[in-house]
Amino acid sequence: MLGGFAGQVVVGSLVHGPIGWQAFWIDSGVLCAILAVLVLITTPGSHDPARGSVWSMFAPYKIVLTNPQSYLCGLIGGLLFMPTTVGIMIWGVPLLRSLGADPAEAVHRASSVTFGWVIGAPLLGYIADRIGLRKPVLFGGIVLMLLSIISLLYMPGLLPHYVGGLAFGIGSGAAMIPYTMIKEVNPDNVKGSATGAMNFLVFSLSAVVAPAFGLELSHLSGGQPLTAAVFQQADLIWVAGIVLSFILTLFLRETGVAARSAPPAAATAR
Repeated sequence: MLGGFAGQVVVGSLVHGPIGWQAFWIDSGVLCAILAVLVLITTPGSHDPARGSVWSMFAPYKIVLTNPQSYLCGLIGGLLFMPTTVGIMIWGVPLLRSLGADPAEAVHRASSVTFGWVIGAPLLGYIADRIGLRKPVLFGGIVLMLLSIISLLYMPGLLPHYVGGLAFGIGSGAAMIPYTMIKEVNPDNVKGSATGAMNFLVFSLSAVVAPAFGLELSHLSGGQPLTAAVFQQADLIWVAGIVLSFILTLFLRETGVAARSAPPAAATAR
């Protein structure tokens, strides 16, 4: 999450200042190669040759992807990530420019959302562990996202600059909770595969919706410069997605330690 924040603030300053964008990508590629070598050297080997053929690696995914709770986790996480990964990180600056912000201010205000991730992800995770329940914290994050995005889009003068974006990002940190829950609704021996499946479901959703959202903006604007009214109309998709995530969470099984350790009657009631 801190990397997402740095990607907007630090990288933006670098490519518009001391280095060009081409040099930035070359330097990033070299750094990634160095990191890959370090990971290869330092990661302990634990492969068991007796596990079978290469096709056996797909066996855990059969367990994960035949569990309906896995799909609920993936959909909820994807619906909560899309307003930030697509709505803010791609279209946030044009949106704020349409609301009258100058370019530099628009970048910094948009980055307040990703900085909210830096706060919200560990904070909401800590609260979920502290109370031993996942769903109440997830619900709280969803409600905070919904209220803040409505204020940002349809009542832009209601909250001070940066406050709405920060609140939106903090609420969006709840999108990490389904990453924990998908591991808890599946057997211990497939937790790594569950996390991989979760990432696949979340970012497949973003990959499908991102170009569709761009086409919708183009359609609504009629090829003209994007206005605040166009964004307000198109961004109803993010409002609807957040509401849908709230509804889907109702059907998600509570996996927190408090629920697992509760007496059977109490766990059923919860």
